[in-house]
Amino acid sequence: MALKISLKPGEKFVVNGAVIANGERRASVVIQNKVSILREKDILQADEVDTPVKRIYFPVMLMYLDNGANKKYHEEFVLRMSELMSALTDPQALALCVEISADVISGNYYRALMACKKLIPFEEERLNYVAEGLSEGADIR
Repeated sequence: MALKISLKPGEKFVVNGAVIANGERRASVVIQNKVSILREKDILQADEVDTPVKRIYFPVMLMYLDNGANKKYHEEFVLRMSELMSALTDPQALALCVEISADVISGNYYRALMACKKLIPFEEERLNYVAEGLSEGADIR
């Protein structure tokens, strides 16, 4: 089945590691075969990796774009996922971590990325709570 994506003017996307930018007008692209494709909004740059969930998202994204070929990305994912899961107590967040891990193990990297994106609001909520507590001088232990 073909995948049709609509692109905004100037929007970038990656296909199998190649960065492609749309021109000055809206356009649609139809992908006829299976490829690794990410829209600009789903691409994380190395300098944006500044939270635990992003430290998981980034190696999964690289595995997806590299078709899982680089063992280093998988090792980084396992390390970061282990760290995150050992710090979590929320059952829903832990269930998402298990889902992400299962998707990575089975090579469903895109599904793992979309599940990772579901963890980002959870993480932002917790980080904002901690930041607010620190700015108010509250004891967060």
